Amino acid sequence: MGRKILVVDDTRNVQLMLEVYLQNHGFEICLAYDGVEAMEIFHSGGIDLILLDIMMPNMDGYQFISKLRSESSLPVIMITAKQQEEDVVHGFELGADDYITKPFRLRELLMRIRAVMRRVAVSEETGVVMKVQNLTLDSARHEVRKDGELIDLTPLEFALLTQLMESAGKVVRRQDISLRLMDNRYAGSEATIKIHIRNLRQKLGDDLAEPTYIKTVFGVGYRFLEGGS
Repeated sequence: MGRKILVVDDTRNVQLMLEVYLQNHGFEICLAYDGVEAMEIFHSGGIDLILLDIMMPNMDGYQFISKLRSESSLPVIMITAKQQEEDVVHGFELGADDYITKPFRLRELLMRIRAVMRRVAVSEETGVVMKVQNLTLDSARHEVRKDGELIDLTPLEFALLTQLMESAGKVVRRQDISLRLMDNRYAGSEATIKIHIRNLRQKLGDDLAEPTYIKTVFGVGYRFLEGGS
């Protein structure tokens, strides 16, 4: 059996459409009507990725991903009719790995799912360990530790930190970050990059005024500092 995807949506027709299509492409599918039911299924284990609607009863998508991120970095792709920029930004701020709006093409969704899973699989297989300052990034375990304490990152945040740490001491241009994101089917806009950099800084405990880890090089990109500011 293939990777297991949890589809969280309160519209039965959407559930069935995604179930049939994704099963035909080799995935095992679990269905949840709302965030409460989804959390129960998640706790039962075995889920590899979550497709998450936002507007649902009992526990909506925003509430669900907030709770999930306190426990897990499991990949989440939000699927929603909410198309305003602030909705997309809010989803990414809460830890979504990707965001696709309804109506959507099933083929595009499939490509995004495969891209997210491929990135996680590559991280698990490469086995690279990087140490910069008091941070250790282990790609095989998909772990980042600060002074030995685990920091919970989403797959996209992990990918961004990997790219920055690989070039520690050097400037990574926004264009290069954008291309790397788009190569893996993530939104690569400047606004999206800023959101994820901000989330990374918060999780690392960085100070924007006097950064220890990620320094903004205005008009160019970002530099991961090798020995503090």
